[in-house]
Amino acid sequence: MSSKDLLDLADQLYALPLSEFTVRRDARAKELKASDKELAAQVKALKKPSIAAWVVNLLVRRESAQVEQVLGVGAALREAQANLDGDELRALTRQRRQLTAAVTTRARGLAAEEGHRITESVAEQVEATLTAAMVDENAAKAVRSGLLVAALSATGVDDVEVQVACPEALGFYASPTEAEEPHPPELHVVPDPDAEAKAIAAAEERLAQADAEVVRTTEALEAAAAEASDLEARSLQLQAEIEELRRRLDDLESRSEEVDDELSDAEDVKAEAERAVREANRARESAAAALARLTD
Repeated sequence: MSSKDLLDLADQLYALPLSEFTVRRDARAKELKASDKELAAQVKALKKPSIAAWVVNLLVRRESAQVEQVLGVGAALREAQANLDGDELRALTRQRRQLTAAVTTRARGLAAEEGHRITESVAEQVEATLTAAMVDENAAKAVRSGLLVAALSATGVDDVEVQVACPEALGFYASPTEAEEPHPPELHVVPDPDAEAKAIAAAEERLAQADAEVVRTTEALEAAAAEASDLEARSLQLQAEIEELRRRLDDLESRSEEVDDELSDAEDVKAEAERAVREANRARESAAAALARLTD
């Protein structure tokens, strides 16, 4: 048993009408039981696809060229995003939306040919799967395999979670099947009918954001101007106080010089007085000695 055997069998089973899948899968597993029990068990374990996944698998087999066109735009979109090419990214994003809408419409038509009326909910899942395949490389491989078990969804944050028949399906290419119509209608990109309204709404939103930004920045400017005015007034007040302190310092320095001069004069007077006291004391002592001699 090889993975190729399982992939070939899965390729055949997932190409069947949805109503026949379970019966044919079980019958094939029963046939294999005698010759390859392991392969029989793996075939038996193949999950029946959801309606949306079956529609995408059908689309891949019937309209492989259109699916490759979608995936090609997706690859270009991822490259533009990696290169931060804004203009290219916007153009490809518009093309992506138009293509997924057009291909989804074609997928609904194919399902109707097989006897399945696709609801809006299922159509949305199909379109979401195509979108996921455009934004995520692994999702593109899963779609291209034609072995999807469940629809895909891209959050734009985490990698897309893929559910395929078996892990080896990623990298496998589904075998094309012939459509009932010998010449299927050529796919044309359908312009978004709401494109103008969406563009106007987007422009109005940008204007509203710009208005809000003008208000915010004006308020910030007014607050900054008021603070600058207050600080300017405070600066002038401090400069005036500094000038007053300088004048006071000049006065004090002048008074200090005058006091120094007066102190010098006073010290001279003091020194003179000290000499006079010493001379007076010597004269007294001399007089006292003379009196003592006379009285002896």
